Amino acid sequence: MSKTIKNLLKLLAFFGVGIFIFYMVYQKQEQAFQADCAIKSIPTEDCSYVQKLVNDFTGANYWWVFLSMFLYMVSNVNRAIRWKMLLKPLGYRPRFINAFMAVIIGYFGNLGFPRIGELMRPGILAQYEKINFEKAVGTVVVSRIVDVVMMLITVLLALILVSDQLWPFIEENMKDGSAPLIKPQLLYGVSALVVIVGIVIYFFRKQILAMKLAQKIIGIVKGFVEGIKSVGQVEKPFWFIFHSVSIWVMYFLMVYVCFFAFAPTAHLSAEAGLVVFVFGAFGFIIPSPGGMGTYHFLAQTALMLYGVSGDDGFSYANIAFISIQIGCNVIFGIISLVLFPILNRHYTPSHNEDEQ
Repeated sequence: MSKTIKNLLKLLAFFGVGIFIFYMVYQKQEQAFQADCAIKSIPTEDCSYVQKLVNDFTGANYWWVFLSMFLYMVSNVNRAIRWKMLLKPLGYRPRFINAFMAVIIGYFGNLGFPRIGELMRPGILAQYEKINFEKAVGTVVVSRIVDVVMMLITVLLALILVSDQLWPFIEENMKDGSAPLIKPQLLYGVSALVVIVGIVIYFFRKQILAMKLAQKIIGIVKGFVEGIKSVGQVEKPFWFIFHSVSIWVMYFLMVYVCFFAFAPTAHLSAEAGLVVFVFGAFGFIIPSPGGMGTYHFLAQTALMLYGVSGDDGFSYANIAFISIQIGCNVIFGIISLVLFPILNRHYTPSHNEDEQ
């Protein structure tokens, strides 16, 4: 088979993946919209998701939408640079364009299945940059740990700056949610299982360690730990912190500027933007493809604290969500999948083997 035909088949496969994920995104979005209509007792015949999309986006101010998308892409530039900083102490010096495209592909993959992008991102970079996969995964975990710290700082900042809106909401929902999230019986059962497994491993440790699978797992864990250690070896800690902070500042700004794209939210302040940003961030943490449905519900809930109706809150969430997920992650994800083999056709990674 000629190289041209192979490349054409790869291109068609990439677009096929893109169309499939786009369809999954649409299906999940429609389900979230239908559920929202059911809550409000709106008849199914009057609940057209396609018509709502048309109405929402027809009335949007695209200058603000594009600015929001630009800010999101800037955050991905920060993320790619920070990732390169984590990989450098391990002896790997990937090209910026490869790290950037891998980040985008990771978010693209998350739309198809929750958190699969955390493996796709190091996987594709490891393939083209000849990087140890386990170490690459370790650096991704480090990035996520830093993100969790930044999110906790953001939540704390929100609780301090907008306590008048948040504390009453938290107190009210804590009263309503009197049932424990984890039942004691389940906790006891899991604890007992952990103890039993631990005892079995201890008494049969020699036989287990002799197995090829166990040796493979140990190798993975070692590489994983090496990747995590890289955070303490970055050459320029200030810039590492700068890029980590910048990522979350860009996230906040892209939420805030998107207010101006939609008339019912255009009057809201930066304070409201911080609250919606915090609520929406939790929507992306909850396991759902790209935050579908969960982001809509939580962003809608946050906007209701500032007098925005449920319908308008859902519309804002649609504009913000689709602009980023479809406008950036799907489109640029497909472009990155196509460009990766093309841009790396004659590329040979240059790493310091001694450090690996």
